[in-house]
Amino acid sequence: MNHRTCLALLLACAALPLAAFAAEWKMDPAASRLDFAATFEKTPAPGVFKDFEVRLDFDPERPADGRLEVRIGVASADMANADINKAIAGPEWFDFARHPQAEFRATEIRRVQGNSYLARGTLRLKGVQQAVEVPFTWNDAADGASMQGGFTVKRLPFGIGTGEWMATDVIGPDVTIRFRVRLRKAS
Repeated sequence: MNHRTCLALLLACAALPLAAFAAEWKMDPAASRLDFAATFEKTPAPGVFKDFEVRLDFDPERPADGRLEVRIGVASADMANADINKAIAGPEWFDFARHPQAEFRATEIRRVQGNSYLARGTLRLKGVQQAVEVPFTWNDAADGASMQGGFTVKRLPFGIGTGEWMATDVIGPDVTIRFRVRLRKAS
């Protein structure tokens, strides 16, 4: 190989996008949680999504090169009460039959400071897309990493709680989302 060929290969490698070097992470479902809480007459009404998946390519030193996608099996929502679970499955709430899945896709990830980051992107829920910001912390561990955080969404723009449930005096307008995700580097 001559010097020109070596130089051309070095320049080609230098031109590769940094995202190619971001680590691919795989979620550990058993050690991860996605919780939500609405309010009923100003009292927290918690629930959990039992089925969700996080796809993440991320290097904490180069967050802008990262990619984050979250898929949520909306029908896995559980509010620990059979009657409530039956109600939220219907068209006035999540409408499991027509909208079985929600998704979040980040279009930007940036470091706020230290191990705190912010993912900006689009949440698609019940056929509606809204821009959201998802703050999270990132913690490396010997056997992987974890990310955790929380944010609040307004339920009405997504059509969650229609008809008589649009009033916010009984069911509050905000839903708090909290997550803790355990990750391992994909092999």
